[in-house]
Amino acid sequence: MRSIHALGVVIGLAIAAGTAVAAQDWPAHPILVVSPFGPGTTYDLVARTVLNPAGHQIGQPFTLENRPGGAGTLGVASVVKAAPDGYTLLLSSSAMSTALILHRSLPYDALRDLEPVAMFGGEPSMLMAAPGKGINSVADLVKAAKANPGQLKFASVGIGSASHIAGERFRVAAGLNVQHVAFPGPAEALADLAAGRVDFYFVPVTPALPVMLEGKGVPLAVSTAHRLQSLPGLQTLAEAGYPIAGDLTWVGLSAPAHTPRDIVDKLNAAIGKALDSPAVKANLLRTGFEPSPMSPEQYGKFLADDAAAMIKLGKDAHIEPLD
Repeated sequence: MRSIHALGVVIGLAIAAGTAVAAQDWPAHPILVVSPFGPGTTYDLVARTVLNPAGHQIGQPFTLENRPGGAGTLGVASVVKAAPDGYTLLLSSSAMSTALILHRSLPYDALRDLEPVAMFGGEPSMLMAAPGKGINSVADLVKAAKANPGQLKFASVGIGSASHIAGERFRVAAGLNVQHVAFPGPAEALADLAAGRVDFYFVPVTPALPVMLEGKGVPLAVSTAHRLQSLPGLQTLAEAGYPIAGDLTWVGLSAPAHTPRDIVDKLNAAIGKALDSPAVKANLLRTGFEPSPMSPEQYGKFLADDAAAMIKLGKDAHIEPLD
């Protein structure tokens, strides 16, 4: 028995030593980053903006590969099964939390099966009201909704989308009885907002700006914790009395569980330096994306908090799973 135990110890030490050597030599070749969505999304744009300079920091390029399917779950599942060697990573996003309420079961546990690496940041939303309805503040919107229970409508670009989740969070927080109307895309939703066929809509800040300037939507608040530098006069939802957490379309980087810590630290440092670059900051802010670097521990807590908030929202808002 002692010899078997000793053999096990030797094998364990050998594996640990091999992992240490591999981590020390990392990266020796390009790193695959799986995006669980189709090409051309905001996720891809943000990833390339951040990962290209980060690749220069570590001496190897990041290769972005789109693996759509299952509302993002297929790509996540493929990374969960990958070797924890730092060469296959996941472009993680707010869709991972949303999946918890859209699916009755998942082939993975994102908090257990993935290693948090780095947070890139998030895309804030603007709460906009339809023009010509006398709704010029969050208080006006809440008052109108409570005076006409079940009559006001809010737009989204589909069940589980960021605009839907933000609308549901606001509805629950304010105790409103309003109708949800899903549209094929933002163009259709904005057209109905401008025409007054829907009453409010949480719009990503960048496409919201021209709508606001053209008078086709009334800006009421932004979803960020602090006021935006580009819109200092526009209050936050928290200032309006509704401190709704986690309503950003966030993007980050995760690795398979048990990826060596020194690899995680190298990745986090490279991402942090990229996000601190004035050029990267400017490019992200131009698209409405707010950089928000975090340590692996901070990102891990963020992921856990976001997942918990999403599960609570699913119960409070009675959101039924799609499958």
